[in-house]
Amino acid sequence: MIRPNRRLFVLSAAALVAGCASKTATVSMGQPEPLGEFKLGHVIVVTKNAQKVDPSKDVSQREWDDALTQAIEQRFRPYSGNQLYHIAVNLLGYSVAVPGIPVLVAPKSVMMMDVTIWDNTKSLGADPTQGKLNKEPRRFTIFESASAGFVIGTGLTKSADEQVANMAANAAQQIEVWMRENPEWFASHS
Repeated sequence: MIRPNRRLFVLSAAALVAGCASKTATVSMGQPEPLGEFKLGHVIVVTKNAQKVDPSKDVSQREWDDALTQAIEQRFRPYSGNQLYHIAVNLLGYSVAVPGIPVLVAPKSVMMMDVTIWDNTKSLGADPTQGKLNKEPRRFTIFESASAGFVIGTGLTKSADEQVANMAANAAQQIEVWMRENPEWFASHS
């Protein structure tokens, strides 16, 4: 387990080198391919412990909560399986790119979060931890997508709202990729 100070150091380092690489998922946003019996129950987003890593634009807890909830809802609400699952996100830290010197210093936005998937039917028993599908939260480091502002830096070309929305959409996409790597979680209970 990474300690909080080390976690922020890792996030800071990632923010500085984010312009070098960006990993994106290849799952499309059209009609989703079924994900077993998955149907979205609740989206739980916790932002109260998120640490801002400077240099960063200010983003309120409410803005993070709204952006992440909306992106996850948009991505997963279309699934129409027969079993309810909940997605819990704990935002650990972020750096939303500020204006830099074009080409020389073009910082990119980055965020770090832990995610847990809960099976609603298994959480109804005496032991609520039975519904937790991943024993340890899955840690994600999410970067902005490459765009026209990639070389210049999105701190100059996008508002904080646009940057946060972009990272939230990328976060939802990465959660889906991870869930698809674990199809046994969404098998029928009958």
